[in-house]
Amino acid sequence: MSNYVYIRCSTNEQTPELQLTDISTMVNLNDAEVLNEKVSAYKDNVKRPIFEDLKLKIKKGSVDILYVWHLDRLYRNRQKLIEFLKFCRLYKTKVLSYNQKFLDVFLTMPPPFDEVMYDLMLQIIGWISEEESSTKSKRVKLSVRKELTGTYSHKGNKWGRKAFPKQTLDRVIRLHNDGYSIRNISNQVNVYDKNKNSKNISKSSVQKIIADFKSKNVSL
Repeated sequence: MSNYVYIRCSTNEQTPELQLTDISTMVNLNDAEVLNEKVSAYKDNVKRPIFEDLKLKIKKGSVDILYVWHLDRLYRNRQKLIEFLKFCRLYKTKVLSYNQKFLDVFLTMPPPFDEVMYDLMLQIIGWISEEESSTKSKRVKLSVRKELTGTYSHKGNKWGRKAFPKQTLDRVIRLHNDGYSIRNISNQVNVYDKNKNSKNISKSSVQKIIADFKSKNVSL
């Protein structure tokens, strides 16, 4: 069995030197095989041939210790990271990270406590993952703002369908204030599709415009 160092840089602007310098404080790089890959690990469909080859080596029992600069160099997705750590444990490969020094404890901890604590560590990572997911979901909900012209993210990007022109919104609200029914408004207001063909605005769109207007208490 051998020691391996896995380096991953997400973009061409990044270089592996920093990661290697830090990891060299943990292991003599002359005594380990360094694997360097420049690719993002964020998307599921991104191929990482060097990493996949590393997994094959682990499965063959050829990897004693795997050194990384940070656990997110393996996977950014927490659930996939947990699965990978379980995979490594199954094939007797130890994973050590420069930025997660707590993993060192498992090298010196006697059995059966090493297994118990390792399982606890995996559960904690899972809890962190769930908490991060929940927090991110809450942040997204809080960052969304609804306006008469549409729904916007915290960056100002519009979500959903393309907004109606202001003159269309004004005309719908004006007809509504004049006492016209949703059906009559729909028959009187024209909009254009993506091919610039004119058609009557839908009754559901009229209803939504009026509802948004009332909820915002906008005065035209």
